[in-house]
Amino acid sequence: MNIFRLAADLSHLFAILILLLKIWKTKSCSGISGKSQILFLIVFISRYLDLFTNFVSLYNTAMKVFFLGSSIGTLYLMWVKFKPTYDGNHDTFRMEFLVIPALVLAIFVNHDFSLMEIMWTFSIYLEAVAIMPQLFMLQVTGSAETITAHYLFCLGIYRGLYIVNWVYRYYTEDFVDPIAVVAGIVQTVLYSDFFYLYVTKVVQQHRNIELSA
Repeated sequence: MNIFRLAADLSHLFAILILLLKIWKTKSCSGISGKSQILFLIVFISRYLDLFTNFVSLYNTAMKVFFLGSSIGTLYLMWVKFKPTYDGNHDTFRMEFLVIPALVLAIFVNHDFSLMEIMWTFSIYLEAVAIMPQLFMLQVTGSAETITAHYLFCLGIYRGLYIVNWVYRYYTEDFVDPIAVVAGIVQTVLYSDFFYLYVTKVVQQHRNIELSA
């Protein structure tokens, strides 16, 4: 493992911890898209089907367990413990518009036509667009709390660092995974407009993100 992948994994971990802290501390999931969280859980379940059959390292297993457990925990907080605070009226993005194309693409564009490989590829494609309901919700409501913005920023940095990781591996190991690279680029592009708002509003002005009418 190189430093870029480690930094990416830590950014991903911090993003989830920020989200859980935000929900628990405020006792509210206002501004958080439950649909994006469902999609992330689908991503992790699809990707980690080999959790009990393929041991790579303690680090790898621990991260798999953390991402699965934290996703389930986040959905529990949103749909059970703090359900009255969930803003379903603004969380209206149609998940099937993301899940079905990702699955179809995974069936036809993959490294190997096997169940495990197709599900792994499906998770890569779906993760690239899983944040769209959250970004759509931000567009609909026109605002995001600072801590929610921190969460989204860490998620964006996580994916950006993974692209650097792939570039590094290409030059040092002569290895490239076009599926992961292209999906990572798509995901990073989706965050680009948010990054601009984050820097201009949160970093420079120390304000919540407010979109112009």
